[in-house]
Amino acid sequence: MKYFNTMRRVAVYAIALVAALVFIGIMYFTLGDTLRDILLDADAGYWPFTIQNIMWIALFFGFGELFLRWSAATDEESQLARKYLPTDGRRLDAGTIQKIRDGIVNRKYGLDAFLPRMIQRTLDQYSVSRKTDQAISVLNSSLELYMHEIDLRYSTLRYLTWLIPSLGFIGTVMGIMLALNYAGVPGNAESETFLYEVTSRLGVAFTTTLLALIMSAVLVLVQSIIQSKEERALNEAGQYCLDNLILRLEDED
Repeated sequence: MKYFNTMRRVAVYAIALVAALVFIGIMYFTLGDTLRDILLDADAGYWPFTIQNIMWIALFFGFGELFLRWSAATDEESQLARKYLPTDGRRLDAGTIQKIRDGIVNRKYGLDAFLPRMIQRTLDQYSVSRKTDQAISVLNSSLELYMHEIDLRYSTLRYLTWLIPSLGFIGTVMGIMLALNYAGVPGNAESETFLYEVTSRLGVAFTTTLLALIMSAVLVLVQSIIQSKEERALNEAGQYCLDNLILRLEDED
């Protein structure tokens, strides 16, 4: 399963890269000169290797990572419909517990989601101790660990939301440096277009940071929505285990 997840991530990133390049190409051939300068820095002598293009690629990588997280959150939400536990309110005897464990183990990829892992860990502890309080303790510990696991899954997105503004600031510094280099040439200072050339370079430089901040804001907004969706799925899984597992167990002497 880890190999499958790795290959899926590679495929999503490859699609994101192609989509970013296509999007950049569409903007280059369809936008006016002003927008092309702002969004792509198309007049740069080193185009297409501009900071803006790198920012667009990073943004699409972020979208790819968001798709992976949204897909995982949707799968977590679907776990409740798979009826791992009986919901008729009856006590769980040894036979029923064994059927629950067998149903989880025999499922393809059954232990990848939070809910089946919580059920199995809780039942394993109960099988050893026959005490519901220890089963509750394992369930609570599992919820805390899985909440931390969710947070770790967003480390790549957090890096991208930091990287894009950083690239924007780098682009601004480079733009200011190039404008000053142009202004420092004695021959350029005598040109009638001197002020226009300097201010246009500075304008593109500052819009790089503005563009980067907008990109980062979009990523953070969508990330917060998807992360809350994943955390809500985990909370619902914990409630499901509490109602249909913990409250159906009995202490044994």
